[in-house]
Amino acid sequence: MTLPALPSMHQHAGPLGTALIAHLDAQLRSADRMLELVLEQGRAIRGRDVQRVLEIVGMLQAETDARAALEHDRTALLTAAGGALGVHGSAITLDAFCSLLDPATAAEAKERSTRLKGVLREVRDEHLIARAMMRQELAFVDHLVRILGAADDTATGAYTRPADAAAGRPNGAPAAPQAHRLLDLQA
Repeated sequence: MTLPALPSMHQHAGPLGTALIAHLDAQLRSADRMLELVLEQGRAIRGRDVQRVLEIVGMLQAETDARAALEHDRTALLTAAGGALGVHGSAITLDAFCSLLDPATAAEAKERSTRLKGVLREVRDEHLIARAMMRQELAFVDHLVRILGAADDTATGAYTRPADAAAGRPNGAPAAPQAHRLLDLQA
């Protein structure tokens, strides 16, 4: 994003304000896309639709990559505002940025920023839920593999097929019945 040079503090508040609003709108669109993807991922996990979960992971990665351009634009905006205020761009807060804008544009920027923070918080929360569900599903799969591999070498956790385990028994003796723990409850 290329911004015009700002010779004085208030002379070009219009272009800077327009650039900030456009940037916040782009951030909101991206965050909304990420939220929809994370919500869809949660639905796919609940439905145990592995293919869809993997598709969504790819789409989330693409959106994350696209957000790098937004961060570049954000840095350019902060640098321009910092130049107008005589400070480094990393020191610019929303309030400091808004001091360069007319009151209506400043109010719009603050409203969009508040919405963006809310959407990003929701993305984070839903992502944490999706991660927990994935861990739960993987723990269930691990549990099933352990049940199926009851004759495995439990000391190493290595899975062996039942036929392989039978081959290791002396004289082809049948395996002793295995007890499977389906519920491990504790009061």
